Amino acid sequence: MSQTQGGSDPKDLLYMFYRPVEPIFIGKGDENVTFELPRDYLTDRYKPLVSDIQSRFPGSKTVTIRSVQKLPDISRILQLDRHDNFSLFIPYHRELAAQLVSILMGLKSFDEFQSVCAYCRDRVNPYLFIYAMSVAVLHRPDTKNLQIPSLCEIFPEKFMDSSVFLKAREEAIVVPTASRMAIEIPRDYSASDLDIEHRVAYFREDIGVNLHHWYWHLIYPFEGPRNIINKDRRGELFYYMHEQILGRYNFERISNRLGRTKRLLNLREEIPEGYFPKLDSTVASRVWPARVRNATLSDIDRESEQLQFDIADLERWRDRILEAIHMGAIITSDGLRIELDEAKGIDILGNIMESSILSVNRDLYGDLHNRGHVAIALCHDPDHRYLENISVMGDPTTAMRDPVFYRWHAMIDYIFQEHKNKLPQYTVKQLTFDGIKINNVEVQIQSSSAPKNEFATFWQQNDIDLSRGLDFAPGGQILARFTHLQHAPFVYKILVDNTSSGNVTATVRIFLAPKQDERGVPFLFNDQRSLFIELDKFVTTLKKGQNLIERRSIDSAVTLPFEYTFRNLSNMPTSGPEAERWNYCGCGWPQHLLIPKGSPEGLPCDLFVMISNWAEDKVDDAKSDVGCDDASSYCGRRDSKYPDKRSMGFPFDRRPRQGVANLKQFLTPNMFVLDTKIKFTDRIIPPSGGNLQTLHSK
Repeated sequence: MSQTQGGSDPKDLLYMFYRPVEPIFIGKGDENVTFELPRDYLTDRYKPLVSDIQSRFPGSKTVTIRSVQKLPDISRILQLDRHDNFSLFIPYHRELAAQLVSILMGLKSFDEFQSVCAYCRDRVNPYLFIYAMSVAVLHRPDTKNLQIPSLCEIFPEKFMDSSVFLKAREEAIVVPTASRMAIEIPRDYSASDLDIEHRVAYFREDIGVNLHHWYWHLIYPFEGPRNIINKDRRGELFYYMHEQILGRYNFERISNRLGRTKRLLNLREEIPEGYFPKLDSTVASRVWPARVRNATLSDIDRESEQLQFDIADLERWRDRILEAIHMGAIITSDGLRIELDEAKGIDILGNIMESSILSVNRDLYGDLHNRGHVAIALCHDPDHRYLENISVMGDPTTAMRDPVFYRWHAMIDYIFQEHKNKLPQYTVKQLTFDGIKINNVEVQIQSSSAPKNEFATFWQQNDIDLSRGLDFAPGGQILARFTHLQHAPFVYKILVDNTSSGNVTATVRIFLAPKQDERGVPFLFNDQRSLFIELDKFVTTLKKGQNLIERRSIDSAVTLPFEYTFRNLSNMPTSGPEAERWNYCGCGWPQHLLIPKGSPEGLPCDLFVMISNWAEDKVDDAKSDVGCDDASSYCGRRDSKYPDKRSMGFPFDRRPRQGVANLKQFLTPNMFVLDTKIKFTDRIIPPSGGNLQTLHSK
């Protein structure tokens, strides 16, 4: 048996993420790592049994935790019971989480940090603890090279059908590790196609999509120490990331012959969409509640969460924000007037809307986004008479599973667009890059016989190891097999003429949108622009004369590679710059959903490419050597300013200039639109086999 003292190997800290409900002294991970705690660190239940515990749970490796001189006061944090659910959208809960984050961030050394984490782990609510510890690991300078395991391995019950876990425990108890088989998660487990919304469940319930939403909120928490919250253009990024999610969801809806999302504008009407998540909570020991069809929102009065507000409050906050937008200025808590201008207006509104601690006047503009989530998440039991927990809309990890998430965010985006519509339209001069002309664009799947200018999508299966999240079950690998949308990898080929006097540095911006609406009618530009999803953005040098730019889809500045999204620690680097990439780069849109599903006959789309002047785009003090730039469009850069001076979503973030009715009329010489199709093949590629190029060359 090997033994380490506290602080000798920082990676040992990560074993605290494993099996979060099991006591810390039970072996964790494949190495069977146990933590030896000071007696006063054990909970009252285990203190009398300390000798017996240490003899019954020997580890292959023991990490000895040293006492700190003075333990922090966590008495208020412990008011949230270990078996309660936890929601960042509930003010009381996020105050507790912010307090724990502040404690963990304030510890001066790594040894103290590891020691206090060990003390808190078996006392604090597991959901709250994992969230606070994750935020601290991501933002402490002495832990930035540690690789946080995927949340779907820590709390798999938040990501998949609850029936999987009974089968998983049976497999773990009966079958030796070497002979275990992957347990397949059904593709249709939350509803049947009798529910029309189930056509896009593959998107809403995708594990990578929900991991992205969770991880984004780890990078950009809205409560806690100000130095963590106050990142460059944080409010604007809240707007843009969710606006892109909504655009991608509507793209999937059109792919499946569904209408675009209707915003949840009238908060007193029935909600026709129901949702039955089929998820269990091992922490709260109960299922996540369903929302039946035609549910209505009610005033919330739940003493257990110290939560009381009315639907009228949401309406009042919404109207005050809209009034500020139409007046062109917001009023601070000191009574000062701040203009909602082109440069900072959207950032100010994003912080107000969420609302983060950066909101300039929470008393006046309220907590619209978060309380809206809560009102929907508690509509089944608004006064706690049935002792029910929040539904999936109350947790950033699960909220995107629910169809009403997109209706709520369509309303939030409508408010943002009211501001955007008041800004001056981009002029031809602002859009043009003198001396630069795009002559042609092609898209080629990486297969010699595949047709040009056609994206190919299909189903693929992959496995997730559940063993790190199956508390009180035998060890060894236990795999769950899930099916997700995938696309064949491809390359952009962009032919550009540079007729200026010399070499220039340029930004290449690539977007994709459907050509026709759900009725098959060609889009007007002002409607289509909200559906343009960003596929990539990168900087390149154009020499004088003709240039051929080639760019692979896997290099997108929007997405994470598949292995980054699911983050199996056994495949991760352990030190150096690559280790940091695996950590912060956990934030990003999943690569397997870069391209929407399309249709069997081929969904007609417009691929838009624009080349803009990097001299006008660059941010002078933005760092370029941050070690992580995989998904900067949606997640920014670590410890750096956002790497693009333009408004997020440029050039589609404002109303078009006069005379522009369709996309063709919008174009300038440095832009190009390619007619493309997304062709979906209803076939499944197994986890370890199948040749993507072979499949799509037929």
